[in-house]
Amino acid sequence: MISALDEISRLRWRCRRGFLELDLILDRFLETRYGQLSPSQQQDFQRLLETPDNLLLAYINKTEFCPDKNLEYIISIMQ
Repeated sequence: MISALDEISRLRWRCRRGFLELDLILDRFLETRYGQLSPSQQQDFQRLLETPDNLLLAYINKTEFCPDKNLEYIISIMQ
């Protein structure tokens, strides 16, 4: 079984991306908001991390529309 600390460490590694701006946004979200999410929302965040960097940044910057409502909710928290 994975401890909460191990999970956060694993997620922190997954939040390291190719863009410094994206790294900062994801790391700040992980530190300040991730723990407040429900388990299903935490899974949505983990799914969101599978999004390619360019598209994820476009979602956050509102230059692209995310078609998944669950992911859109997580993105709105990041904004």
